Amino acid sequence: MSRQNENLSQLVDLAERIGVIGSPSSTTELALDILASAVTKKLVGELALFRYMQDSVDHYALGQITEISLRNIWHEDPTMRSLIRQRGKVDAVSERQDTHQGEMIVSAVFADENGKYRPSSLGTVPSTGTHIQLMDDKVLEVLLAPYKDQIFYLGHVYGSKPKLPLWFKHFDTGADGAGEAYHLGIFGKTGSGKSVLAKMIMLAYARYKQMGILVIDPQGEFSQDALGLGVLGNFQLPVKEVLTGMGKTTKVIGVQNLILDRRELFAQILYESPFFEKLSFSKGENREIAANILGDNLGKKNIKLTDLHKRESFDFAWSLLGQENIQKIFYRSDASRNRFQSVYNDAKPDEFYKEIWLPIAQLFDEARPDAQKVESILFSLFNSKNKPLVIIDLSAKGDTNLFWNETIQALVIKRLLEGIRFSAEQAYSQKQNLNTLVLMDEAHRLAPAENPDNETMKQIRNIFIDSVRTTRKYGVGWMFISQTLSSLHREIVQQLRIFFFGFGLGMGMEFQALRNLVGGRSKALDLYQLFRDPQSSFDIASREYSFMTIGPVSPLSFAGTPLFLNAFNTPSEFLRANNLQAVAQVKMNL
Repeated sequence: MSRQNENLSQLVDLAERIGVIGSPSSTTELALDILASAVTKKLVGELALFRYMQDSVDHYALGQITEISLRNIWHEDPTMRSLIRQRGKVDAVSERQDTHQGEMIVSAVFADENGKYRPSSLGTVPSTGTHIQLMDDKVLEVLLAPYKDQIFYLGHVYGSKPKLPLWFKHFDTGADGAGEAYHLGIFGKTGSGKSVLAKMIMLAYARYKQMGILVIDPQGEFSQDALGLGVLGNFQLPVKEVLTGMGKTTKVIGVQNLILDRRELFAQILYESPFFEKLSFSKGENREIAANILGDNLGKKNIKLTDLHKRESFDFAWSLLGQENIQKIFYRSDASRNRFQSVYNDAKPDEFYKEIWLPIAQLFDEARPDAQKVESILFSLFNSKNKPLVIIDLSAKGDTNLFWNETIQALVIKRLLEGIRFSAEQAYSQKQNLNTLVLMDEAHRLAPAENPDNETMKQIRNIFIDSVRTTRKYGVGWMFISQTLSSLHREIVQQLRIFFFGFGLGMGMEFQALRNLVGGRSKALDLYQLFRDPQSSFDIASREYSFMTIGPVSPLSFAGTPLFLNAFNTPSEFLRANNLQAVAQVKMNL
C-alpha cells in the first residue's frame, strides 16, 4: 500500500461519522440512518463520503446530503397521539424512539488503483451499516492531489466548511485543456452575486496565456473593475491587480476608442438618430429608404467612412435631400414632398451638422486617439501568442461627444458578433482552434425568448443562436449572464454545458424552466429552494451567495448530479483559497 493511499485511509477513518447506509437505498439515491451523536448537527448540504468495495477494489463515493427527515412510529399511532395531545409528550417514547433519516445523492466515485484515484461509478449498493463520514479539506486534497494545479475555488460546499473544488479548463488540447469549447450560463436575480461569480470565473480562465477572453460589457461593470476603478457594492474584487500579477494583457476599449467599419452601420445609425425625425420623417419605410439613399450615394461619391465627419461630406448629403428627384424616391405624393420641403427649407444645416451628424460620423473616424477597428481588435484577440483579455465597454460612460443609445449599442454588438463568427469560420478552415471565451452580460436583453419587435434585435438574437450552435467546434465558447432563465431563448439554454443558478429562480416560470433542466432530481430542487436571499441577511458578513451548479465543472460532479456551493463573500477569502494574494499585489487584510 502506498503512503498516499495509507494517508487517505487514515484520514477517512479519522473523519467524523454521522451515519450509516440504511434501507431502502439505490445507486441513484442512498438512505442514511443518522447516528444519535449527529442528530443535532446541521447536515443538509454537507459533503459526505463513504468507502466501499467494488470489483475487489476500494472505492470512495462522495455526495451531498439533500434532506433530513424524522420519524417516530409510536407518535404515528392514533392512541399515542391522543395521549400526546393531553400531555405534550410521553417520556418513554418521545425523543427516545425518534429516528433521523437522511438522503444522499452521490456525485462522484473514485477507484483506488495502487494509490492512484481514477473516476469510477456507483455500480452496486454498499451494504447497510457502511459508515458515512463528513468530508473535509484534507481528504479532498489527497484524493485530488494529481489535479491540484487545475483546481480553482469559488466558495465552500453549501452549508459546510470544505471548499468546493472546481476546474475551468481552456478550450484547446493539453494537460490543462478540455479539448473543446463549451458554453456556460450564470442565472440569478439582481443581488444574487452572479456578476461577482462571473468575474471570479473570468479570472480562473485568465490564468491561461494561450486563452483569449472577450467581454461584451453593456453596463461597464467589468470595465470599471479591470481599470481598477471599482463599482458600487461590498465585494471589491481587485480584478486589475490580479490580472497584472498573472501577466495577462488587458485591454479596455470604450465607445470613444471603437471605430465602426461598415457603411450599412452608418445608414442604420442615421436611421435611429433624431436626424430624420427633425425633418418630419417618422420611423418606417420612408425613413429607411432615405437613410439608405444617403449611405449609397456617399459611397458612390467615394466618400470614405473615415471622412464622414468632414463638413463637405455633410454638405453633399444635405444637398441630396433637397433634390426633387431624390425626394420622389422616398415621398411619392406631392403633398408629402411639399411638407418635407417646407421643413427642409426652415432647418438650420449648421445645427444638424454639429448636434447630430458629427457625433454619428465620429464613430467611424480613424483619426481619434487610440481608436481601433472592430476587425483589428478581434485579430489581436484571436492571433496573439499570449492572448489578451479584451473588454468592450459599451456603456458610453464619461464625457463623449459621440452619438450613443441602446439601439446603437445593439448595432455595435451585432457587428462584434458578426466579426467573431467570421473569424471563427476563417480559423476553422485553417484548422486553428481559437481557444477563446466570449462573456456576454445582460444576455436576456439581446437573446430573449420572445420575438423582439425591433428588426435589429431580431438579427442579433439570430446571430447568438447560430453562434452557440456553430462556434464551439471553432474553439469559441460563450458565457451568458442573465437575471432570468425562462426569458433567455430556449435554443441558447439547450446549448449550455455548465450552469450556475443563484437565488431567485424558485417560483413560477423560472422554477419550471429550472425543473426542466435538472430533470427528475426533485431532492436537488428542494435543496435549491432553501437558498436565502442574500439581501435579507442582518449584516454584510453574514450574507450567503448560494449557487447550484450543473455540468462538468468539478472533479466531484462527473456523475452529472448538481452540486451546491456558497460563494466567497469577501475578496480575501477568494484570493487566499486560490493562492492569488501575492499575485494581486494589493494591501488587504488577509
